[in-house]
Amino acid sequence: MSPCDITVPRVMSHRDMLTELMSQCDVGYHRRMARWQPDARGRLEAAAFELFRERGFEQTTVADIAARAGLDKRTFYRLFGDKREALFSGSGRVEEVLVRAVTESDAGPFEAVVAAFRRVAEELFADRLELVRARQSIIESSPELQERELRKTGSLAAAVTAALRARGLDETTATLATESGATVFRVAYARWVAPDSDAPLSDLIAEVAAELRAITSAQTP
Repeated sequence: MSPCDITVPRVMSHRDMLTELMSQCDVGYHRRMARWQPDARGRLEAAAFELFRERGFEQTTVADIAARAGLDKRTFYRLFGDKREALFSGSGRVEEVLVRAVTESDAGPFEAVVAAFRRVAEELFADRLELVRARQSIIESSPELQERELRKTGSLAAAVTAALRARGLDETTATLATESGATVFRVAYARWVAPDSDAPLSDLIAEVAAELRAITSAQTP
């Protein structure tokens, strides 16, 4: 899933730009419809994202999403359990990158997790700040979506902990490393999506990790 594999036309409509960019990251969009006919999943994900932004999550129905995508409700439910999943289907890609990075790393537990989150930032989130901000705004507008995000985050943490355990670490060490790394990512992510932010997410992760190290190594007066 390399952004370099596709040459993107210079002039694109807003909808086409969303479709093209999101095809190569975990929000799940597919390529520009004028040149590349997206599959049903990609069309539904793009339609859901657009409608959630236009109308709000609560005001958008599955029928609305299917109609916008030019499909029917049966096709939607064949691919997604509910409309929330249309916004979170890319979490599998995030998990794949995290687990692979932790498994391949020779660093200590915490450093391995931090490096894994930096790889996610570089491979999946680079140059997509505005799209991620829009997605985050949708999530923050709905308690349902916030609950689903917490569940997805918990699933990612469990996968990372399991990857550390597979390296021979005990459960406590693996859990502490995962939770510490995940906290670093959450703080860095919040800084990244803030309105006045322009620093790369990977750099912010490194910055917050350094702050955590300084806190934990500080001498008590």
